[in-house]
Order: sequence, then C-alpha cells, then structure tokens
Amino acid sequence: MGNVTTTTPATYSQAMRSVKRPDPVAVGTIVWLGSEVMFFAGLFAIYFTLRSTSPELWAAETAKLNIPYATVNTIILVLSSVTCQMGVFAAERFQSYRTGGFWAFRKWGMVEWFYLTFIMGAVFVSGQVWEYSQLVAEGLPIDSNSYASAFYLTTGFHALHVTGGLIAFLLVIGRAYAVKNFGRKEMTTSIVVSYYWHFVDVVWIALFLVIYFLK
Repeated sequence: MGNVTTTTPATYSQAMRSVKRPDPVAVGTIVWLGSEVMFFAGLFAIYFTLRSTSPELWAAETAKLNIPYATVNTIILVLSSVTCQMGVFAAERFQSYRTGGFWAFRKWGMVEWFYLTFIMGAVFVSGQVWEYSQLVAEGLPIDSNSYASAFYLTTGFHALHVTGGLIAFLLVIGRAYAVKNFGRKEMTTSIVVSYYWHFVDVVWIALFLVIYFLK
C-alpha cells in the first residue's frame, strides 16, 4: 500500500500561513476608491445634465476655457503617475533612497521618485488655481451661472483629492525617514498611496475630456 499522508493541526496551520492573502489595507483602499467612483459619477451626471438642458450656455462658457494650458497641466499630472509608479517599483525592491548620483535616475529610491511626484502634483494644483483666477477675471465666477458652479464644483473637488494625495506622499516620505529599516509595511503604504494617485489621475483624464473637449 502507498504512503498515507496524515494532516496534523501543526501542518494544517503551516499550510494556511503559506497561503498568500491580499493585504487588508490594500483591499480596504480599493473598496474606498470604489465609493469615490460613485461620488465622481454624480459630478459627471451634473455636467451631462447641464449639457442636455442648456446647450447654449454650455457652448458660450466652454469658449472661455484655455484648452492648450489645461492640456499642458494634464500632461504634468499624467507624468506624475509615471514617476509615482517608479517610486513603487523602488519600494518593492525595498530601496528607500538613491544608490547613485542625483542624475542617475535608474538608481533612485522611493523617496526621490515620490518627491518628484509631489512637485508635479503641486504644479498641477497651482496651475488650476491660476486658471480659476483667469476665468474669474474673464467674468466667470462660481456664482455667475449654473455652468460656472458645475465647473468649479467638479474641478475643485478633484483638486482637493489631489491635495490629499500630496499630503499622503509627504507622510510616506516622512515614514521612510523615520524607520531604520525600510520593510514590507512601508512598501505596502507606498503601494496604497499609488492606488489613490492613479485613481485621481484617471478621474482627471475623464474630467478633462468632458469639460474641455465635449462640445
């Protein structure tokens, strides 16, 4: 007769520990981002309703938007998603700091890539504030009409989300400085922050297409 393998409580417990389970923090973040999708879906609904009910107002006010400027600002935000992912790759190697010269980008660690991402995100938010000031100067304050209210409400909430992401980057960078050894917890935190940042980037691309190109 062949050998019979007996499963004891000890071997069963060891087998259960060997099963790779999803990180609860990452799963919780994905679930929360799902709720954020519904929030922004409501904002998109405002835009599409306004376009269908007031096409003349939509056409008149969208003509005031600076599409080339917004395009450059959008490219900056999209590229920041690339630098963010580069930081995640470094974190997955458990590399918190650069191991070479400043211009040796391939040897950058998570901290350097996240610093660059923070700067690009800050430039994007500053660019939005400047665009607001130009629109107000052209006679489009938030209380001028329904289109202005929808525009500032939608883009403003997105800017707040980007600002929240910038704060998260600073916290992750600060944590990397605080710990002696960059470990799995720090890596997981950087990955979770990247989920959020990629989310706000994708939302902005959709907003950008709807606001600036949907005529």
